[in-house]
Amino acid sequence: MATNGTVYDPVSDPRHPFGLPLGTIRGCLSLLIVGFFWVVLLWPESQPAKPMLGHYFMMALVLLSFSPYSQAGARPADGPQFLPFLLRWSTVIGTILVISFIAVQYPHRLDRLTPNPAQFQAWWGPFLATTAGGFAFGKGIRHMLGLTSPLFTTLRSWLSVVAMLMLALEMVFFMAVTTVENNTESFGHYWQAFELAIVSAYFGTRA
Repeated sequence: MATNGTVYDPVSDPRHPFGLPLGTIRGCLSLLIVGFFWVVLLWPESQPAKPMLGHYFMMALVLLSFSPYSQAGARPADGPQFLPFLLRWSTVIGTILVISFIAVQYPHRLDRLTPNPAQFQAWWGPFLATTAGGFAFGKGIRHMLGLTSPLFTTLRSWLSVVAMLMLALEMVFFMAVTTVENNTESFGHYWQAFELAIVSAYFGTRA
C-alpha cells in the first residue's frame, strides 16, 4: 500500500502493538494459550484438572500463527526478530518438554487433554462461531481500514491488550477454582466465548 508516494512495509513499520517486532504479540498469546495446557498437565495429582473447552479452539489459532500462511509477505530479515523467535521456540520446546515429562512420569495425566464430551457437545457450535466471527472481524477491519490507518492500529493494539489480560486472568482464575472447588465448570462459558472472539479477532488482524 502506498502512502504519500512511499511503499508501506508491514515488517519494519514501528506501529506494531507496543512498538514490538512483527510476531511478538502472537508469540505472547501463543505462549499463554499453550501454557494453559502445561498447567493442566503439571497440576498436582490430588487436584485433577481439565482444559477449558475454549482453549482447544484457540490452539487452532496458535497452529495458524505457526503456518507459512501467517507469515505471507513478511521478510524476517528486515526487522529484529530475536524476541518473536524466542517466544516461538519457547512454545515448541516447552510443549515437548512438558509432554515428554508427563508421558514418562505420569502417563495417565494425558487423559486430561481429552475434552469433556458433554461440554463439547453443548458448546462446540457457539465456540466455533465466536472463533470464526472474531477472526473474520479482525481480518475484515484490516482490509477495510488499511494497515496504515491510525484507527486500525489503535484497535489492533487494544485487541492485543485485552486478549493478553483475559488469558492471564483466566489462568489465575483456573488455578483458584481448581484449588478451592476441584473443578473448572463454574468459570463460565460466556467468558470463554467472549475471550475467543477477542483472541481470534487479533489473530485475524494479522492474517
